[in-house]
Amino acid sequence: MGIFDGLPISLEKSYLREELLKIDESWSAARFDSLPHVVHILTSKDREGEAQFLKEQSDVIEEVVDEVVHAYHSGFNKAIQNYSQILRLFSESTESIGVLKVDLAEAKKLLGARNKQLHQLWYRSVTLRHIISLLDQIEGIAKVPARIEKLIAEKQLYAAVQLHVQSTLMLEREGLQTVGALQDVRSELTKLRGALFYKVLEDLHAHLYNKGDYSIVSSSINERDDEVPTTTVAFSTNNSQPFSRRTRLLKGDNQIGSYGFGDGSYKPNSVDGGSSFNGHDEDGALEIDDEATSDGHTASIRVNGGGSAPKDVKIVSRQIPAWLSYSTPDEFVEAMRKSDAPLHVKYSQTMVECLCMLGKVAAAGAIICQRLRPTIHDIITTKIKVHAEHVIGSRAGIGQATQTAATGLHYLKGQLESYQLSKQKRQNGISLAGILLAVSPVSPAMAPTGTAQSAAKELLDSILDTIVRIFENHVIVGELLESKSSQQVDMNTPKSMAEINWNSDTEASRDTGGYSIGFTLTVLQSECQQLICEILRATPEAASADAAVQTARLANKAPSKGKRDGSEDGLTFAFRFTDATISIPNQGADLIRQGWSRRGPNILQEGYGTAAILPEQGIYLAASVYRPVLQFTDKVASMLPQKYSQLGNDGLLAFVENFVKDHFLPTMFVDYRKGVQQAISSPAAFRPRAHAAAVYTPSIEKGRPVLQGLLAIDFLAKEVLGWAQAMPKFAGDLVKYVQTFLERTYERCRTSYMEAVLEKLSYMLIGRHDVENLMRLDPASAYLPTSLGQPNIENNASDAETAEVELEMSDLLLNLRPIKQENLIRDDNKLILLASLSDSLEYVADSIERLGITCARASSQIEQNSNQKTSHHARTSSLPPKDLALFAEEYRKLAIDCLKVLRVEMQLETIFHMQAMTSKEYMEDQDAEEPDDFIISLTAQITRRDEEMAPFVAGIKRNYIFGGICGVAANASIKALADMKSVNLFGVQQICRNSIALEQALAAISSIDSEAVQLRLDRVRTYYELLNMPFEALLAFIMEHEQVFTAAEYGSLLKVQVPGREIPADAEDRVAEILSH
Repeated sequence: MGIFDGLPISLEKSYLREELLKIDESWSAARFDSLPHVVHILTSKDREGEAQFLKEQSDVIEEVVDEVVHAYHSGFNKAIQNYSQILRLFSESTESIGVLKVDLAEAKKLLGARNKQLHQLWYRSVTLRHIISLLDQIEGIAKVPARIEKLIAEKQLYAAVQLHVQSTLMLEREGLQTVGALQDVRSELTKLRGALFYKVLEDLHAHLYNKGDYSIVSSSINERDDEVPTTTVAFSTNNSQPFSRRTRLLKGDNQIGSYGFGDGSYKPNSVDGGSSFNGHDEDGALEIDDEATSDGHTASIRVNGGGSAPKDVKIVSRQIPAWLSYSTPDEFVEAMRKSDAPLHVKYSQTMVECLCMLGKVAAAGAIICQRLRPTIHDIITTKIKVHAEHVIGSRAGIGQATQTAATGLHYLKGQLESYQLSKQKRQNGISLAGILLAVSPVSPAMAPTGTAQSAAKELLDSILDTIVRIFENHVIVGELLESKSSQQVDMNTPKSMAEINWNSDTEASRDTGGYSIGFTLTVLQSECQQLICEILRATPEAASADAAVQTARLANKAPSKGKRDGSEDGLTFAFRFTDATISIPNQGADLIRQGWSRRGPNILQEGYGTAAILPEQGIYLAASVYRPVLQFTDKVASMLPQKYSQLGNDGLLAFVENFVKDHFLPTMFVDYRKGVQQAISSPAAFRPRAHAAAVYTPSIEKGRPVLQGLLAIDFLAKEVLGWAQAMPKFAGDLVKYVQTFLERTYERCRTSYMEAVLEKLSYMLIGRHDVENLMRLDPASAYLPTSLGQPNIENNASDAETAEVELEMSDLLLNLRPIKQENLIRDDNKLILLASLSDSLEYVADSIERLGITCARASSQIEQNSNQKTSHHARTSSLPPKDLALFAEEYRKLAIDCLKVLRVEMQLETIFHMQAMTSKEYMEDQDAEEPDDFIISLTAQITRRDEEMAPFVAGIKRNYIFGGICGVAANASIKALADMKSVNLFGVQQICRNSIALEQALAAISSIDSEAVQLRLDRVRTYYELLNMPFEALLAFIMEHEQVFTAAEYGSLLKVQVPGREIPADAEDRVAEILSH
């Protein structure tokens, strides 16, 4: 039964559970009806048995109930005892309260009787305590100056300022103002206020320029362009004014309390200067963990992450910094203890807090502004001197040979090897140094990979790194000073971080004495511009074409203000760094208009001394300046607060870009245009020069005889593209320059080509459509130059198709007979020029194509990088690799035309010599010992021209040039028989002797297939030897070899008169019958 489940029945009586299961559920119903059970017993046959069964079930239930009662009996007893005890305690408490009420009533009566006496005693005790406190304060104040001096000596400046402010406020209290003995103390405190101010300012100034005890001077900021230093700083405010990136990174629970007033004054929350917050254990607050790091509780480790440059990871200890160890615990100290900011940031915050407590924010800002420019100038000059000493020392210890361009610009890697040609000589004895140095407008040191470029980039990288670190500190301090100066807090209200009001007025720099982040960035970039102008040897007035326009625009936007003290050290730059939202104090609009022409009295007039480091200076160093300035601008822009974000898009980078666009690019175009003109107009530019015994080599370093003009143009094109790689933004303009140079050079090459082939038959033939088609179908066209990465197309035509094309081309040329000498290029120098021009054009075409491929890859990489991150500046390259590829194809096409002219010219020369064969009668009276004169002349010409061209073209090109001679000569020899009237046995031997001589001359050309030559000329000898056969033997040969010669050729064998040979009248019919089968 479910109702009895869970009853505490022991194991020995477990049978009770089984008995309980036998009881019908109707007995445990909520509304039990007994009538059915009574009726059942009365109607049962065995009434006694049924009654006995019910009794047994009743016994089982009673036994179960006994077990349950037995199990819970002790608990019932204990509960009853507890209730009794509680009742007893309540009774006792009631009695005690009654007694207490009686006692209180009696005490009330006694106190009421003595009330007046107690009040008098209390008032007296308060008065005495106040007098004792004043005496203690007077005694303590008298010792304050010595304590402050001691704290200053121990560099506990915050504690000294705290003590000074508290003591000053105490002296102003009622009762102490009239104490004459404290007048000397007041005077001492006034002097100490000035001493504290200058000491705090000196420490802050040292940390601004990374010269302080807690500055981070060893950290590196050479990270990727899209990374910024991880320094963070924050204020406890509830305004919506945006902060810089480092400010936004700090957590809300580590905010720094700011409790200075808008006027720079300071007021503690209590008389004794104690802390106003609750829950702080002041005894434990000054306990410093001995195991904390000795430099103030921040450790630094270097890690590498994600393939990027090493970064500083700060491990911050939640201990009070060392410089606050003697200070009185307050909100600021507690905020510093909880802050996760780096050590140098905390120290800067402390110094700014000290200035705020002293009420010297504006004075400090004015002095920082006054010192900014000369300090930056000194830092740059000192760094350059140190760098120069290091360079001089390394040169003395290692030598000039080790001063490589390892840190130079990354230009077209693997594509600019030719820059090193000035150090090499060709094997044929021609020095390349004179050629390249004569045409390049820059010296080797000023070239894109020169030592001057590397030195300038390394120097500028180092200096701009230092400037970025300094500006990082100025951003921190600038935000802190602006926040302190713009707080609007009620003087009588305790300081609360929630009550800080941020004023976004653009005149906020007045409250900081003219100091602001915008002003700092302006001065820093101005000094950097002067340094760059010295490197480029550019006067500041001429550095930017639109400087006057930008200066006037800035002057019109900036409101004129009365000059304050120290206004002479203001802005001295000729281009705009800021806009109307940033007011420039200590500076009138008239001074801004003067730009570079007016310098402050404390600004150093001398240069920076870069000449001691750089091998050369000049405008071409703009390439090495561009990338460091671009990276500098990115880093600066990432540091700026949002309200100053516009400053990152203008300034130094705009100056450099304007300088490059308005001065560097036009100068470069003029200089390189002169170099190109000089290279292609020189008398030696298109004069083939090679040693007589030289062997062609495809490597330019080993002496490939590229024409000097084209070699110089290739060098200049690579050099210009080197500048393009250094300045991707201007790559499009520079590539257009290269295209202009290549186009002018192509026109000059075309002119030289036309001078060699003008009015010559070979030139006119290759322009004919039918000849062009035949030359394209010729298997020898596989030897012609092709684009990089495209192998020569193998001609899969059968031997029959090849022979047909060769025969058709030969017939076309033979139909031009008689060929006159004036139709041929008889000057061997012109042929050598065409061969050398072809090889040089192919070299330049391959070089241009490689440059186009490399430029395309560089352009794709730049576009990919720009898509992956949002850049502040447009850096995408506008390189048009297709245009370079088109130029490469034009150069290659002209090279192919040169080879085609040479091939056709040699075929025409062969026909010109062998056309004499048709007018000669071969009725010799003796055996031939020498070939005919025209064959001797032809073979000598072939040998001579091959030897003269060998140093200038590759073997496969010579194969193409001379490979067409054999087919034309064989075809001309066979067709010459049709024009002969008679020939004898000695005449046949003479013709065979001619073919042998021609075969020997062609076989001597190493690049020609001698087996193919032998096969073709063997056919000629076989053909003429058929004249010596009787007619019947000739018929037998024709029956066996009817495909060897054509019907016309067999017919010519029958028509010619051969002494001693009889030809039947039906000979032609019989031969035709054989050939028709």
